[in-house]
Amino acid sequence: MKELVRIATENAPAAVGPYSQAMAADGMLYVSGQLGLDPKTMTLPEGFAAQADQSLKNLDAILTEAGCQRTDIVSVDVFLVDMAEFKTLNELYADFMGDHKPARAAVQVAALPLGGLVEIKCVARVSS
Repeated sequence: MKELVRIATENAPAAVGPYSQAMAADGMLYVSGQLGLDPKTMTLPEGFAAQADQSLKNLDAILTEAGCQRTDIVSVDVFLVDMAEFKTLNELYADFMGDHKPARAAVQVAALPLGGLVEIKCVARVSS
C-alpha cells in the first residue's frame, strides 16, 4: 500500500472541520476547499474580491508546503455564492495563474461554511 501524506501549514487557515488542508498520494496533491479566511485571524475579509484573493493565497501556501508550484495544478473547482461575481473571479484567477490554464469548474452554491462567498480547491501533481 502506498503512503498517504497529510499536508499542513500555518500559512493557510486551519481546517474548520474533520479534514486536512491537503493530502498527497500517488504523485498527486489534493487540496481541500479554501475559503478566504485569513490564516492568522481566522476571519473572512469584507467582499468577494478580498475573499477570492485570500482563497488563492491559501491555495498557494498549501502548494508551497507540499513542494508544488502553481504550474503543477491540474484542475480547480470554484464554488461561488453569487455567479454575478464570475467576472471578478476570472480577473483574480487569471492574475494568479498567469499563462498556466488548468482544467476548471465554477458553480454557484446556496451557501458556504462560515458565511464565505467563495471556496476554491485544486488537484496538483507533486513536483519531482
